[in-house]
Amino acid sequence: MQTNLADFIKGSTDGDQAEAILRNCVHCGFCTATCPTYQLLGDELDGPRGRIYLIKQVLEGEPATAKTQQHLDRCLTCRNCESTCPSGVQYARLLDIGRKVVDRQVARPLRQRVARQALAELLPRRWIFSPAMRAGQALRPLLPAALRQKVAPRAARTEWPTTVHARRMLVLDGCVQPAMAPNINAATARVLDTLGVQLVVAPKAGCCGALRHHLDEQEAALDDVRRNIDAWWPYVEGKNGAPVEAIVMTASGCGVMVKDYGHLLAHDPAYAAKAERISALTLDLSEVLARFEAQLAARLAGREGPRVAYHPPCTLQHGQKIRGHAERLLALAGVDVQLCKDSHLCCGSAGTYSVLQPELSAQLRERKVANLEATGAQEVASSNIGCISHLQGGTALPVRHWIEFIEEALARPATATAAAAARQAA
Repeated sequence: MQTNLADFIKGSTDGDQAEAILRNCVHCGFCTATCPTYQLLGDELDGPRGRIYLIKQVLEGEPATAKTQQHLDRCLTCRNCESTCPSGVQYARLLDIGRKVVDRQVARPLRQRVARQALAELLPRRWIFSPAMRAGQALRPLLPAALRQKVAPRAARTEWPTTVHARRMLVLDGCVQPAMAPNINAATARVLDTLGVQLVVAPKAGCCGALRHHLDEQEAALDDVRRNIDAWWPYVEGKNGAPVEAIVMTASGCGVMVKDYGHLLAHDPAYAAKAERISALTLDLSEVLARFEAQLAARLAGREGPRVAYHPPCTLQHGQKIRGHAERLLALAGVDVQLCKDSHLCCGSAGTYSVLQPELSAQLRERKVANLEATGAQEVASSNIGCISHLQGGTALPVRHWIEFIEEALARPATATAAAAARQAA
């Protein structure tokens, strides 16, 4: 695609990156076929190809309008288009640049500004969000249905193992997950404990930065990024014991963000090298446990589990390009794993999207839930707290993180047939 960037962005870091991305796009339209919002709305400008065209216009000097902003806002940033693009267009990075430029030109209505600012300020601050969630949980039966869907019941089990192991890994506690589903990281710590790995939390680490980044609070997001690097660096260097082997992400939305730290701070001389190192150490939980697959297979032999519909989040399958790991680990645990129809499509959660674009989000969830329930599953598993919470608001089936199924299988005895086979082999 030919480009002629306007002077206000030409030659800048954003301009050079945008120009390179735009030149890779051949406008083939494969992306449109897999775009969730295009499927719902049928508008070319609500698909990746149309949004790329809008961004190109703005970067070449055409004034942005409220309609331009609306079409960019409707994007879920699910990155399904990146998975289907034959030219390798980095659409999400171009979208970040486009949104930043458009938001500088187009003033949002007061209601939008208040809502976005509230989300950007409240959700990443655990000391505010956690008490608010606890209050919501206490009053959950009295809440309106729309709000009750976003308040998870209080977790029943959150014990953290106390065994000290020579092998250590860091885990990101994050911002909303500790309040909404504290058992996810606790279950992860307990599973890794059985494998001889100690999971540790850096007390000063917090929100990964994704929430603010996608609300176009990009400088504030970079502050979150730098804070996490500072919090993790002593553990990486081994100043607090043995150096950690990895930084484990139990929320795929955080994982895709932290793996991008090296790119986000590439032009910060004080943090560029550290950010690159942090990104290199960062692994999704499914990648971590894949390293222990043989050990888990031996421990989980003969287990029988429920039929479970697995929902792979967009941030895992499209953002991180990780597919099949969690499904294979669940199968080792005896779980009858089902992938639903159109499992590649977004559930509609997408961070704050369900709050800012409730109608589109609800339509996408309705489609996803119908497909998940059609598998005949007894439960639903996923690997991102946003997806888990969002889906649970639309179905009576229990929706949990897949690591909780692994832990339950480890505690469950093997079937008599498998036990007899193991004795015979011995």
